[in-house]
Amino acid sequence: MIGKVYKVLNIGLYSPLYRTYDMYILNEEHKISAAFLQKPWKQLTYLEIRKLSGKKSKSYIYRALSHLMNQQVINTEQVGKSLLYGLTLDSTSTQSYLGALSEYLAWQFTHVPEHIVENLASKVRTITPFFVFIVTGSYAKKTQTKKSDLDVTIICDDHIDPKAIEAEIGHEAKLSIPQVHLFVFRKKDFLEMLVNKEFNYGKEVARNNMIFFGGNIYYSILNEAIGHGFRG
Repeated sequence: MIGKVYKVLNIGLYSPLYRTYDMYILNEEHKISAAFLQKPWKQLTYLEIRKLSGKKSKSYIYRALSHLMNQQVINTEQVGKSLLYGLTLDSTSTQSYLGALSEYLAWQFTHVPEHIVENLASKVRTITPFFVFIVTGSYAKKTQTKKSDLDVTIICDDHIDPKAIEAEIGHEAKLSIPQVHLFVFRKKDFLEMLVNKEFNYGKEVARNNMIFFGGNIYYSILNEAIGHGFRG
């Protein structure tokens, strides 16, 4: 599956991002990074990172955190007696790393029908090569049943008409088993939902998601939302 993910992301074997993958994913240090993905806008204490990552070795965790700080993926802030670790989401390299990591993790789960994701994404590419493909709802929470729809959210560029994507994949989405419940948003509309003070579908997506394509775009939008006050 690792090779497949590299192919999906179009990562060359000798690219810096491939070496980052080799460093974090193949050595399983990605479990420390993944601790931040549940709430990327939130700073975490060492104890929270330990709990979320499932890692018990103090030296292992601190070594991974030190590595991430050296790569400028995370930074630290002293608040009272607590040292807090947070993502440097305003960095494009961090956005790319988190996007790649999120996609890698999404493709590891076998409960999501992979063929549906690949088929629908291939059809979206006939409209635009730049999009975010997210599975949300019960499948993202791993609470799905045999009767559950597969909730799919697609975020496209602002110049793309969401109706064009809906027309391209809508019929197949309805015929899929499980049936796909499709949502398509322009980036500006998704961003607006995140910064809106009221709870809405966009905020639900931010809290529960599996990102299969366009992870770097997603974290770019999230960073902009955080800059406008979004805190989950």
